[in-house]
Amino acid sequence: MMEYRLLGRTGIKVSQLCLGTMMFGGKSDEADSLRMIDHAMDSGINFIDTADVYAGNESERIVGKSLAEENKRENIILATKFNFANPADRNARGLSRRHVINACDASLKRLKTDWIDLYQMHRCSSNIPIDETLRALDDLIKAGKVRYIGGSMFPAWRIVESLWVAKELGLNRLICEQPAYHMLDRTAEREVIPAAQSFGLAVIPWGPLCGGLLSGKYGKNQDVEGARWQGGKDNANREATNRAWEILDHLKTMADRKGCSMSQLALAWNMAQPGITAPIIGPRTFDQLADNLGAVDVRIEEEDLRKIDELVPPKGYAVRYYDEANAIDFRPHSHKGFV
Repeated sequence: MMEYRLLGRTGIKVSQLCLGTMMFGGKSDEADSLRMIDHAMDSGINFIDTADVYAGNESERIVGKSLAEENKRENIILATKFNFANPADRNARGLSRRHVINACDASLKRLKTDWIDLYQMHRCSSNIPIDETLRALDDLIKAGKVRYIGGSMFPAWRIVESLWVAKELGLNRLICEQPAYHMLDRTAEREVIPAAQSFGLAVIPWGPLCGGLLSGKYGKNQDVEGARWQGGKDNANREATNRAWEILDHLKTMADRKGCSMSQLALAWNMAQPGITAPIIGPRTFDQLADNLGAVDVRIEEEDLRKIDELVPPKGYAVRYYDEANAIDFRPHSHKGFV
């Protein structure tokens, strides 16, 4: 049965699984996407995550179309994200005040709503001082367009910096962080998750199935049509070692013993970790969604946790699904901003 957890310090309760919609409007057509949203809600999910960049804005449009029906919007905690570039406009990107406000207005229109429950910075930036971005986000909250704000893939020092600046300037603070986090890469446990726990931020992991690697559907050097993880084309497979495949074999044995799928085991483990609010599932098909939802009925025992810790030690990793060194801007700001 679906459980509900507090979203950081907000007092809002969200389902222990969040429906991610990156595939909607792209690899999942509109009809299938709408069907999945309805089924997720019928199964107890009240938390939906999208982004303005997903499927070239189509994901937001489809989510908006679904939630506009039968007053469903009131029952959903709706999250979206902004940052990535629009090729048609060199200023339609990043964390500048101009883009923050314009991107929010565009997302509201596509989502067919008057407000966004959770508006998240879709990666951090060294080009824009954080006070510039936080002031703009604070104005959106005061205007009633946004209720809460958060970040995605922020290192711990940027989380603390944003909280400090918000406190010093009397601005609304971040209430959540979206790190990449799964059984095969636990590096978020080193600093990001402890920082979130220390400051009362919700943690909403993305990629809990490592792009599908933890679904158990793949063999070594095998491509699977339609999957996010493709042999030799994605970080997960490119960096997977023989040890990683051994770990997957052990996890398959554990899942079989528990009578669940590997996906369900991976999601149940994620939900059982300290500080985790709601991992984001990203189904491409209805069957994948149905399987993912079954994770809420899988019980993770202390012995399971111990065995998984032996396979991938806490704070360690076997596979780096997301190449943060090349994809994330962890550099100090080029402008000091507020000091």
